[in-house]
Amino acid sequence: MSDEFNNDFTTEPMNLTEVPVEEKKGLSIASFVLGLVGIVAWCLPLLGYPITIAGIITGALGIKKGGKVFAIIGIICSAVFLIATIVNSVLGAMMAVNDMMGCIC
Repeated sequence: MSDEFNNDFTTEPMNLTEVPVEEKKGLSIASFVLGLVGIVAWCLPLLGYPITIAGIITGALGIKKGGKVFAIIGIICSAVFLIATIVNSVLGAMMAVNDMMGCIC
């Protein structure tokens, strides 16, 4: 009687393919864009500081979530232009002090 029924069930495990999870690259791309904006923003330290610092922070968070290449490029650009912003601020302050003192150095 068991020969009458056709069992399509097998005892082999099924090959279930996992759906690949996309990396969340939003913060990494934001870091990259902020690094690029920092190229121009370092000229005006009031803009340079928040933009470059935000680029470093979003890059650090972006490395953990995905899109490591964009995050690393964003961190490098932001760090370089943060240093340029600091140098620009110091030189600007020194020039202002020299002008106030009447020094022609």
